[in-house]
Amino acid sequence: MITVEYIWLDGTTGTQQLRSKTRVFKSNPGQLPDWSFDGGSTNQATVEQSDCILKPVRLYTDPFRQGEERYLALCEVLDKFGAPHISNTRASLTKMHSEGTHFGFEQEYTLIQPDGALLIPDGLEANHYYCGVGFGKTLGRALSDVHLEMCDKAGITLFGSNAEVMLSQWEFQTQPEEALKASDDLWVSRFILERLGEGMEISISYHPKLSSEYNGAGCHTNFSTTATRASWDGIEDVLEALEDTHTDHMKVYGAENELRMTGTCETSKYDEFTAAEGDRTASVRIPPATIINRCGYLEDRRPAANCDPYIVTSRILETLIAC
Repeated sequence: MITVEYIWLDGTTGTQQLRSKTRVFKSNPGQLPDWSFDGGSTNQATVEQSDCILKPVRLYTDPFRQGEERYLALCEVLDKFGAPHISNTRASLTKMHSEGTHFGFEQEYTLIQPDGALLIPDGLEANHYYCGVGFGKTLGRALSDVHLEMCDKAGITLFGSNAEVMLSQWEFQTQPEEALKASDDLWVSRFILERLGEGMEISISYHPKLSSEYNGAGCHTNFSTTATRASWDGIEDVLEALEDTHTDHMKVYGAENELRMTGTCETSKYDEFTAAEGDRTASVRIPPATIINRCGYLEDRRPAANCDPYIVTSRILETLIAC
């Protein structure tokens, strides 16, 4: 028996949600077949015209099921005619030229109770727990550690992970990859995290600002191009282009991101663009290695934790093409 978990993004407005269902094959099917689903129950169709199609586009090892032939299949959603569904943001990215451009994400998330309440115990200060160690100084390490292992089993080698400033908030980082693979890997990493939360009865929140008192959650996007890896002139050209298109970027960097981007709690202001060396209150931070080498990568700190990486990388690529 061969099992394949078909994974897709639904049509939820604002922040798309992950969905999945299991297909069983008695023998190896070769190329995985498309599979229909009820789009009327996922905000992707009407009940009267509910059929949508799942098209597998990238395969991973299923880290949850035992056995050799167990897979996760990330899928694009097509309409009943076989064209990319309006909710399919991946399809546009596949058409973009991204050769020589590398992306890596810093995905922050917050562990919350199923009813949405924070896990922070009464009487404890919520902030100042960045990279904390020890009882009462971290909350959720077991989930973070297992997530690293499960992603590795799936074939996704993460760059690392750490506790974040807010208690019960964590971050994992993805390896630099070209835009499409980096975005696929992030979505499947999120899927694995959500599945682990199921077993531990912990909900995962990517909301950019759960409380005005505490640090928000971002998805800082590190990227480099052939030009930025070659010279400082390449860095300056990209920064100028990012400043010119700041408003366009902010429109697609995640729902309710304005709640996070206030100029406080290690963020820049939503409606202002800044870039600086090593400054975590800047829109774009220039890392130490880039400063020392006078070339390298940049960290776009504006995307929210709930952003769609397909849209974020597409928007950055559009800006880079204009450089």
